[in-house]
Amino acid sequence: MAGTKAGGKKAAMTNLIRHGREFYQEIGRKGGKNGHTGGFASNHELARIAGAKGGRISRRGPAKEKE
Repeated sequence: MAGTKAGGKKAAMTNLIRHGREFYQEIGRKGGKNGHTGGFASNHELARIAGAKGGRISRRGPAKEKE
């Protein structure tokens, strides 16, 4: 039943029985602690420069005119 709504509900019940009522709260807390917003989120100018570099390295080749 993997990948269905019913399977998801069964998995959630199993997690609650095995790990307790705070299971989802606990994994959310761990994920939140682990996240350190950095990189492009904290440096807009760096994101702009990197995007420009990526745009110059096109894999599509030069544009062709339609006939």
